[in-house]
Formats: sequence, structure tokens, C-alpha cells
Amino acid sequence: MTDPLQSNSDRRTVRTPVAPLLGEPRISTALTSQLLAGEVVDVIDGRGDWMQVRGMDGYEGWTHVGYLAPSGGGEGTWRWSLGCLVREANGVVHWLPLGARIAAATDVMEGLAIPADARAPRFLPEPGAIAASAASLFSGASYLWGGVTPWGVDCSGLVQRIALLHGVPLPRDAWQQALASDPVGADAEDAHQPADLLFFSDREDRRITHVGMALGDGRMVHSALARGGVTIEQLAADDPYVARLRAQCTGVHRMRLT
Repeated sequence: MTDPLQSNSDRRTVRTPVAPLLGEPRISTALTSQLLAGEVVDVIDGRGDWMQVRGMDGYEGWTHVGYLAPSGGGEGTWRWSLGCLVREANGVVHWLPLGARIAAATDVMEGLAIPADARAPRFLPEPGAIAASAASLFSGASYLWGGVTPWGVDCSGLVQRIALLHGVPLPRDAWQQALASDPVGADAEDAHQPADLLFFSDREDRRITHVGMALGDGRMVHSALARGGVTIEQLAADDPYVARLRAQCTGVHRMRLT
């Protein structure tokens, strides 16, 4: 291994714009999620040049040592990318997605970045603010199973990353997000509060397989393969796909904002 494990409590920082989190220690296996630049992970196992890691949300998976660097311990003070072009200290120029962290010696050349202590006042943990971010910051994103950025995102990745931006921790998968939020209804067409989470299932056992976020006025934003990516639905629409969604709704939940 080019970067050997020191102990099971070893911490690493993602050094690339996006790092794949995989189900097995091989590049050809399925993507389960993604890690972004500046995120800190705990190394819990290793196999050759592969590391099994646990993110700050508790989600585990495998990634290659090439995506990681030793953690310096100060990543929490790094700036937040809102989508920007940067030049690293070594002269490398590249884009960072929304939610990535920017190391201190990195220059922002284009786009938006904010200091770490400016995130909370800019992205308040309020339903209206959360819903507004969900409706705008991932607009036009393609659907990508396991994705968490506007470059490609799945349904629970969209919900988790928007919530995190507003200081609200949520687990990675839709069924986990249902357990971490409070039921407030069962009908997708009800007048839901902005930022409420709508859960759906296309399985006979009703296990949750999809999530979207209410925007108010009977609208919901979600990332759906059937739509090709992020879209806003009118939940009362006379549309076969929306009608199927209404029938598949398993419940509406409210995030725990305090």
C-alpha cells in the first residue's frame, strides 16, 4: 500500500473534488455514495490500496487511497464551495462542487465560496430557507445513483446535502432519513410545510425507496431517474408519473431542525 494504515482510528481528508464511495474494494463495483473535497473520514479497515472508511454521517464504504490525504485536523475551518473554480498551492486548477471544502492555501478564481463561519447565517435552519435552497441549488442536475452534487445526484443525496448546508444532519439513505425525522402525514397531496420530506416505495413490502422535499403550494423537488434528474413536481398534477408517486407515498415527515 502506498499510504499504509496506522490504526483503525486513522483519519483522512478527501483531496480530490469528488471521491467515490463503493460497496466493495474494487473500482468496477457499484457506487453507493460520494465524498467531497475536505471531508474527513475515519479509516476502519484496509485492503491493499483500498480503504474502508466511515464518513461524518456514519455512512461506510470503500475508496482508493489515491483520493485521500492525511487529515490535518483543521478542515472544519476551511471555506465552503458553492460551486467554484480553484487553483491549489501546487498550481493545479479545477472545479469544486457545492458542499466541498477549500483548503487554506487554495485560491478561488471563479464562482462562489464562503468562510466556514458564514455558512450558518447564510443558510439558516428554517423550513422556507431549506426549501428555497433545494429548489435552486441543484436545478438541472442529472440523476446519478450514489451522487451528492449538482454534477449528478440521487434522491436522498439531494435531501441530505441541502439539509447539511443548512446545518441539519441527516443520514445518507432515504429509509434512514425517514427514521431520523418525525411523521406528520400520509397523503402526498396534503398542504405540507416547506422542507417536509415525502417518502415513497415501489416495492410490495413498502420499504422506502425514494424521497423528495416539499416546497409548499403542493410542490415537491426530487431527483428521479424517470425525470432524468432534479425536477419540481405539482403533486396534484394529472400526470401518470405523478399519479404513481401519489399512490406510492408511504408518509410525510418533518426534519428535526432544533
